[in-house]
Amino acid sequence: MQTHWLPPEFAAAPFGVADARASGMPLWRLRNGVLHSPTRSVRSVDAPRTPVQRAAAFWVALPDDAVFSHVTAGQLWKLSLPNDLEGQRDLDVMRATSRAHVRRSECIGHRGLELRATTTAAGLRVTGLADTWVDLGEVLDRGITLDDLVVMGDEVATRLCGRPEPGNAHQGLSDLGREQLRATLARRVRPRGKSILVEALGLVRAPVRSPMETRARLMFHRAGFPEPQVNRPVFHRDGSWLLEGDLVWESERVVGEYQGRDHASIRRRSYDASRNALAADEAWRVLEIYAEDVYRPARRVDCLTRFARALHLDPARLVIR
Repeated sequence: MQTHWLPPEFAAAPFGVADARASGMPLWRLRNGVLHSPTRSVRSVDAPRTPVQRAAAFWVALPDDAVFSHVTAGQLWKLSLPNDLEGQRDLDVMRATSRAHVRRSECIGHRGLELRATTTAAGLRVTGLADTWVDLGEVLDRGITLDDLVVMGDEVATRLCGRPEPGNAHQGLSDLGREQLRATLARRVRPRGKSILVEALGLVRAPVRSPMETRARLMFHRAGFPEPQVNRPVFHRDGSWLLEGDLVWESERVVGEYQGRDHASIRRRSYDASRNALAADEAWRVLEIYAEDVYRPARRVDCLTRFARALHLDPARLVIR
């Protein structure tokens, strides 16, 4: 595309038509189809493809007092949204209650910004992490489930309390993150989705390192298992650090480890095998969990039964299905 005539400041990022005209650019340059028009009164050299690129393009034309919220804020924060929402095109935009809704094609206007904290994510103004999580509970009609809210709540609580380095995790961090979410929800006046947000908050734990750790934990919760500690350090008998377990049942000395893609390499498998052997020497049992164990009914039954036996639980007294 021949755009060598564009000044550098306009070639590098989306720009407003009014700004281009004020710089002396002729109108025909802006109308000849060489440039993309992501939204009314905005031009760009390249068509925006990702949610962040689309938000950056629309930002040029939005009022100065607007911020991105709800699903768009979740995208900018890189939360683990449901697959159908990761690429949502319509942008959620919020202003204060005293201001008019943003009315622009492919934008969903919201009001109530005065009740929310604001900050920046991906270089754009957004609602704060905790407020974004509460707002996601207001758009359940877009396909967000209870489990999705718990997954994102775990992520938010972990970020709010600070992600610990391996070996330094401690359970008190969970309370710090949850309290911030609870305080944010309490500041809202009759928010939509409050009941499911309260239920999700009761299941939020921190720190977590992946969405599937959360989904695995919820699988055990629904089956009636005792609650494990999450990302807890396990120590040798002499007090030195041994490993950090995704799900730890300390009194039974059982660890559940979710095996994601980052565990697939030969080098990582070798490390895991060595770690498991060292744990066994210390009378700890490490059991692996895979995505199929969570999502496929037959595999789920086998996984839950295996853990029940390791934890000396009667499978007949659990909800294994």
